[in-house]
Amino acid sequence: MELDRRRFLRTATAGGALLAVGSALPASAAPGGFPDYRYVRTLLKPEQLKYNPTGEIIFPCVRGVYDRLSSTIGRYYLYYAPHDAPGGICLAYGDSLEGPFTEYPHNPIVANEWQPHYSVKHVSSPHVLWHREAREMWLYFHGDNNTTRLARSKDGIHFTYDKAVLTTSMMPAGTTETSYARVFRHHLPSRGARYVMVFMRNTTANHRDICWGWSPEGRNWTFDHEPLIDHAKVGAVNVGGPHLLHKNGSTYVVYNSDKESGGNILITEVGNDFSRRNHLGVFYDSRSTAPENGRAAAPAFGTDRGVPYMIYEAGERLSGVIAMARG
Repeated sequence: MELDRRRFLRTATAGGALLAVGSALPASAAPGGFPDYRYVRTLLKPEQLKYNPTGEIIFPCVRGVYDRLSSTIGRYYLYYAPHDAPGGICLAYGDSLEGPFTEYPHNPIVANEWQPHYSVKHVSSPHVLWHREAREMWLYFHGDNNTTRLARSKDGIHFTYDKAVLTTSMMPAGTTETSYARVFRHHLPSRGARYVMVFMRNTTANHRDICWGWSPEGRNWTFDHEPLIDHAKVGAVNVGGPHLLHKNGSTYVVYNSDKESGGNILITEVGNDFSRRNHLGVFYDSRSTAPENGRAAAPAFGTDRGVPYMIYEAGERLSGVIAMARG
C-alpha cells in the first residue's frame, strides 16, 4: 500500500510511542528533547521593505554580533533575500530576537552582479557563519541555483568575494541544483574536518533531497554523493531548508517538507558522525492560519537572554513572510 505522506509527516515517534496524527507535541515530548516552538509574531513583510524587487523574501539567518564585532548597528543581524530575479542578499538589524528589526538602508549588500566574479540571474539563500579562526563573518549564498558561493566580511555588512564552494559538477550526474546551504562548525576527526555543510540537491527526477559535505576550514569541501535525507524515506515529494542542531550529545538536521507533503518542519537524528538516519517526524507543525497558511520552512535558530527562538519562512513559497517562534 502506498504511504500516506501527510499521515507520515504529521506523526512522530518518541521512545517507541506513536503520536496521533495532527496532535500537538507537548513540550516534554518534542522530538529530540527540543523546545516546543510556538509562533509569536511576524518580523519582516516584503511590502514594508524599501528594497522589494519581487514582493517575496525567503531563508532568514540570524546572528548575534554584539560580542563578536567591534562596531555594530544592532545586537542581532538578520540576513534574508528575495529569491526571484534579481534576488539580492539583504540585512535587517535589531536589539532583540523578539524584534523589531530595521531594514538596512543600502540593501542589497550582495547583488546578482559582482564583477569580475559573476553575473547571474539571481542570488539568494544567505547563511552567515562566524568563522572563529578568521574572526570574520562568512556568507554562503546561491546564485544561480547550481552554485553556492562564499563571501567574507569583518563587519557583517561589507563583503569581499572569495569563491564558489559547491556546484552541480561536484555532485553525481543528473544533479541540477545545489543550493540553500548552511554551514556549521562541527568536528569530524575521522574526516579531518571542523566544518559541515547541509544543502538541498535537486536532480533531473525533480525530487529534492538534503545532502552534506565536510571541510577542514570552510572553503574547500568534500561532499557525500548519497543523500543525508532522502525525500522518499520521510514521505515527502521535496525537502529543503536544512539546519543543524545539537542536543543531549547528538546531532540533528531539521528541514522543511513542501506544502504538498504537509508543509511542516521535520527532524532527523544523524548523530555526531552523520551515520544515523533516525527520522523523528514533525519538529514544528505549521498552522493553517495566517501567516503560515499551512507552510513553515527554512528555520534558523538563536538564543536571546536564555530564551530559544526560531526564525523562519511562514506562508506559501514566494509569497510569505519572515516569522518568529519562541520555545
